[in-house]
Amino acid sequence: MDTVKYVLTEDRMPTSWYNIQADLPVPVPPVLHPGTGQPIGPADLAPLFPMALIAQEVSQEPTIDIPEEVQAIYRQWRPSPLFRARRLEKALDTPARIYYKYEGISPGGSHKPNTAVAQAYYNKQEGVKRLTTETGAGQWGSSLAMAGAMFDLDVVVYMVKVSYNQKPYRRALMETYGARVVASPSTETNAGRQILAEHPDSTGSLGIAISEAVEAAAMSDDTKYSLGSVLNHVMLHQTVIGQEAIEQMTLADDYPDVVIGCTGGGSNFAGLVFPFIGAKLRGGRNIRVVAVEPASCPTLTKGVYTYDFGDTTHLTPLVKMHTLGNTFVPEGIHAGGLRYHGMSPLVSHVMELGHIEPCAETQLGCFAAAVTFARAEGIIVAPETSHAVKATIDEALRCKEEGVSRAILFNLSGHGHFDMQAYTDYLAGKLEDHEYSRAEVEAALSSLPQVG
Repeated sequence: MDTVKYVLTEDRMPTSWYNIQADLPVPVPPVLHPGTGQPIGPADLAPLFPMALIAQEVSQEPTIDIPEEVQAIYRQWRPSPLFRARRLEKALDTPARIYYKYEGISPGGSHKPNTAVAQAYYNKQEGVKRLTTETGAGQWGSSLAMAGAMFDLDVVVYMVKVSYNQKPYRRALMETYGARVVASPSTETNAGRQILAEHPDSTGSLGIAISEAVEAAAMSDDTKYSLGSVLNHVMLHQTVIGQEAIEQMTLADDYPDVVIGCTGGGSNFAGLVFPFIGAKLRGGRNIRVVAVEPASCPTLTKGVYTYDFGDTTHLTPLVKMHTLGNTFVPEGIHAGGLRYHGMSPLVSHVMELGHIEPCAETQLGCFAAAVTFARAEGIIVAPETSHAVKATIDEALRCKEEGVSRAILFNLSGHGHFDMQAYTDYLAGKLEDHEYSRAEVEAALSSLPQVG
């Protein structure tokens, strides 16, 4: 039975992060050096990350203590509330019991500060002066900008160009916190100049923005790179979400049958579901776990599980993950945080072990679900979160058809207050669906690296 004890403060906020690697029956495949094809060591990652985060990346310890200075900042919004969506249940006329964990109450408006604060803390402890990063929709960039201000770190954000133009208020939020925001691809880096030379009208991608941020960090001794998703230590920091949810479901005298999250790089999804999957692996209750992605960026549903670069110009190590190929440039859908070519190696591995069901949803269907949710519950969700809302509504209607009552829990990973142009376009009938075809997938996968 379950032997990991989640230690929470009196206000039920976790004092440690949960590490699912300790419970996996098969270890995650190693990260490989792109030149030698051999597993990399700490020295290979030291130019980009502080040693404390490198240690967390490979740790097999079941829990890792959250530093008190990080806890003190978390307490500004943690524990985040768990709500039962009774008005949505009534609107759908479903016997399902719908719950959502609301991460939109953080200062940055999403789950991203859970890792941004931790990463800023560890970089500050190591004497770093500046952080570079990428951002899609801007939730991660604004969260790291906030954390940088709290720890007196300069922050440079390479923002995917389509989102830079779509979301000016996210850009303004980052600049208000003190960050410098650059539209990517840019002329500031060799990677950006290379992309622009080949594609002058490039709308950008997270892979390109990562290349620029990594290059900029590697060029300066006092600068490190910070990633808002994908990596193991990011998944680790986000598990405060699921730990709190387990406690809160206990207070509600209920337990989820189905747990749902949207997936781009995997961080909000892993943050909610990994503690539940860990409990199951240790002999606890069985649950269904659903990962929802955009049909126009179908990493889990149409990608392949193989080694690939995390960026477009091949500056990063090779990681084994579900990928659409590192040259993949998605359509400019409004869910910018879900437009990454790869999925977290940990999330990918756990799916390969059979603990995650993937599904893909179209943009119009997701916005329709988000409007239904807003009119019932009063919260306007981020375009990314709308994917989880769509899958939740579908599951609730399935309960209605089958005449059964199941408990459904999803992660409301962020509010959509800075994404109102997306809703304006949807309500005006200007949005279109794009489903990534198998032919497009095959073309994108043609650039995969050869790994022995």
